[in-house]
Amino acid sequence: MMAATKRIALGAVLTALIAGLAGCSGPGTGAAGSGAGKKPAEGNSPAAAPKGAVTLIGDGSTAFTGVQPKLPAAEPLKPGQKPPQFVVFSWDGAGEDSQKLFSHFRAVARKYDARMTYFLSGVYLLPEEKKALYDPPQHSAGRSDIGFNDTEGIRNTLTELRAAWLDGNEIGTHFNGHFCGPDGGVGTWSVEEWRSEINQAKSFVKSWKTNAPDLKAEAPLPFDYDRELVGARTPCLEGQKNMVAAARTMGFRYDSSGIGNQVWPAKKDGLWDLPLQLVPVPGRAFETLSMDYNFMFNQSGKTQGDPDQHAYWGNQMRDGLLQAFDRAYNGNRAPLIIGNHFESWNGGTYMRAIEETVKTVCTQRDVQCVSFRQLADWLDAQDPATLAKLGTLKVGQKPKPGWAGFLADAVPGKSAGSPVPAGPMNQPAGTGADGSAERE
Repeated sequence: MMAATKRIALGAVLTALIAGLAGCSGPGTGAAGSGAGKKPAEGNSPAAAPKGAVTLIGDGSTAFTGVQPKLPAAEPLKPGQKPPQFVVFSWDGAGEDSQKLFSHFRAVARKYDARMTYFLSGVYLLPEEKKALYDPPQHSAGRSDIGFNDTEGIRNTLTELRAAWLDGNEIGTHFNGHFCGPDGGVGTWSVEEWRSEINQAKSFVKSWKTNAPDLKAEAPLPFDYDRELVGARTPCLEGQKNMVAAARTMGFRYDSSGIGNQVWPAKKDGLWDLPLQLVPVPGRAFETLSMDYNFMFNQSGKTQGDPDQHAYWGNQMRDGLLQAFDRAYNGNRAPLIIGNHFESWNGGTYMRAIEETVKTVCTQRDVQCVSFRQLADWLDAQDPATLAKLGTLKVGQKPKPGWAGFLADAVPGKSAGSPVPAGPMNQPAGTGADGSAERE
């Protein structure tokens, strides 16, 4: 996410061609010992298009190009099989600005065979001169607490979105104007207001060629966003209840706006509840949320603290995430959920911490670094009784009889449920032992 009230700066001008959208080559899919198959997953796409085919949608801002490449098919656990260790790296408000962090971490993901989730803010595809097209709930038209974009910023963000999807990553949503707090913040929005916000987030992705006419010659995004968009994280982790009530009727399958522990997820109000998690803060007597902002808040309390502490703070975040990984990997195997922003807080030390974490965990045996969508696919493929049994394990708890005995009665083929058809609570920042909620 870009810093609040700051418009995305100019990024490098990159090119993209329509040819080859459906079949780019790249690293192999899946991880050794993951339990996932090797056939491409169909996701929410209705059918595979012929190789190289592009079916434009609407004004040509998006296109159907067939099954998303580089994704393994989700498969149920076999009886007695140890679950893979899933790790989800996710990015709030994803856009490419002058820091070029989107492109950097997309390259990091490719290097370590990881898939990630990019929660796009819709206004990052809306030029400032067209800002009046955004009509946010409880605010005047054209208002956004994170600003809008310019032509080159949109062009560079589109370049990264195309490439990210073709790499097997997921494009979710962080919605639009990023309003927080009691004065018109997302936590005060009704279900109907959330429906409006979701529809507008979709429309800015589906209509950028109309809204930014200087970009009409650019290649389309290679996906149908109505089908691609299946999950979100709300600004400041506020407004989850009413957002989910709206989203579950609009094709969403999961939400990552909550706060939880490192235990196996379950459905909440019809969607998979995949929250940020409380993780250790090495050297401190409390845990905090698995997000760069929360480590920063508990360390410096501001985005640019003491430079002499930058390296230590980054190491503390990295080591906290690695401790969280170890207790899951060697314990209950619950998915580890990590949230981030494309930012340079405290000298960029948290970006270093994330990159070092990716390098360390995504290369280990039986580990799958996946998007939320992939995780939801896997959960849907499992026997509900197996998921219920996994849900009895506490943080870091390894099954006493071992995995073979614990899941000996797992029954493949009985899925937890198909995707929802179209049609723990936030707390103030700085809450000591309970960690601090996202505020950026």
